Amino acid sequence: MELKSGIPVERTLKPYLIGLVLAVVLTAIPFGLVATGALPRETALVVIAALALVQILVHLRFFLHIDLKTTPRENLVALAFAAVLICIMVGGSLWIMFDLYHRMMV
Repeated sequence: MELKSGIPVERTLKPYLIGLVLAVVLTAIPFGLVATGALPRETALVVIAALALVQILVHLRFFLHIDLKTTPRENLVALAFAAVLICIMVGGSLWIMFDLYHRMMV
């Protein structure tokens, strides 16, 4: 199978398996940190946030096949839109949680 530009597309199972293993490991590490209490709370939050960002990159690379070196304009627009949505969802969730915390403490 070839793309319009003539670049051959190789469809194998290997990238999906690598992505699956990385996604499982990147999910298990935060669960393990929280379950064991191995790190202080602030450090654990930083590690969890960093691993979440790495997991986003793993999903983009191995499952969506978006490579930042050779992405066409459409992929960059999709990445920018996804980044805006993630910021809105995370920011809105944090805003709601902090607001609820403030209201419950009054």
